[in-house]
Amino acid sequence: MAERFDVVVVGAGASGLVCAEEAGKRNRRVLVLDHNKGPGRKILMSGGGRCNFTNRQVTSEQFISGNPHFCKSALSRYSAQTFVDRIRNAGIAFEERDFGRLFCKGKASQILDLLWNGCRRVGVGFGFHSEDIRVKAHPGGEGGFLIQTRDRRLESTSLVIATGGASIPAAGASSWGYDLARQFGLKVVSPRPGLVPFTLNPKDKALLKPLAGIAVNARVACNKSAFTENLLFTHRGLSGPAILQASSHWLPGESVSIDLLPDQNLAQLFETARKKHPKKQLKSIVMGFLPKRLVQVRLPGNLGGVPVGAASKKQLAAAADAFHHWQLVPGGTEGYRTAEVTVGGVDCNGISSKTMEARRVPGLYFVGEVLDVTGWLGGYNLQWAWSSGWCAGQYA
Repeated sequence: MAERFDVVVVGAGASGLVCAEEAGKRNRRVLVLDHNKGPGRKILMSGGGRCNFTNRQVTSEQFISGNPHFCKSALSRYSAQTFVDRIRNAGIAFEERDFGRLFCKGKASQILDLLWNGCRRVGVGFGFHSEDIRVKAHPGGEGGFLIQTRDRRLESTSLVIATGGASIPAAGASSWGYDLARQFGLKVVSPRPGLVPFTLNPKDKALLKPLAGIAVNARVACNKSAFTENLLFTHRGLSGPAILQASSHWLPGESVSIDLLPDQNLAQLFETARKKHPKKQLKSIVMGFLPKRLVQVRLPGNLGGVPVGAASKKQLAAAADAFHHWQLVPGGTEGYRTAEVTVGGVDCNGISSKTMEARRVPGLYFVGEVLDVTGWLGGYNLQWAWSSGWCAGQYA
């Protein structure tokens, strides 16, 4: 005999917990299934254990989606300020860091405890270690779903998929949500790793290997999007916030444009030095702003020792371009193993932006990262989880 529920949520992460709590507030009988041993593993990992739970400024402009308008409704109805108010009312201390990023002053577990306790207060049930979850439409024709796990048979009127993307498989991520969407005839935008470090082609890796450990402020541009933050040279390639941001917009084979001195104008600096310090070497001028090792790698040919007063206009332009317009073709990315998010997912054109319900499958909802909505680095992806989960919880 199957256990009956009004709502079954698959995934006990950020979006699933918010959805379950909201549905429970409506006196729905809710069960949350997850194959992990407990809830919110990615919440606990977020922000280096401090949980970058949202951003001071959240608009649709900070999200990538095949349907760029899809996220607007949810973000406006459950805004960043709404979640900030909940955090503040719960007495959780937080702080604002660069670019409006909001973090707990204490541990990320404070956020998880808030959501976990909220679910339990409204009677949400949990089934952890739920393996081999299989779903099919109820054969009776009256709607609803039959859900089979390794050791339970369930029936539900509504089914919410909150399984996240494929990033960080060590935390339990998988393609299950995408497979389920395809099973019910929904389209899936091909997933790929996002917010992930770049690897390098062998030639570039050998050239840049001496720079491992160097971090500089840089502007990294890719596909009409640009980000100015730290860039970090690693033993494997390039990382740091600016690189992670650009990676979500990058496709294999494409180049990225790197400005290693976004706050300077080398052409003007060279021109000024020609007049005031003509004997000063080009490398000395640039080393006033960048580490010596980086300057040695990026200055073309034998220009480093050339006095600025003796350099031709062509040489000066080449030197400036080497730092302001560095065109690099990454060899790839580090993949889902280190990616913070997944770009792509369930096609939003088949989902109601108001309810998160699949248009052609009544009672089937998708929330959070499993959808084709990917936020920038900085708390945006968790805000999407809160917002989309809240919306589905009003209807599921």
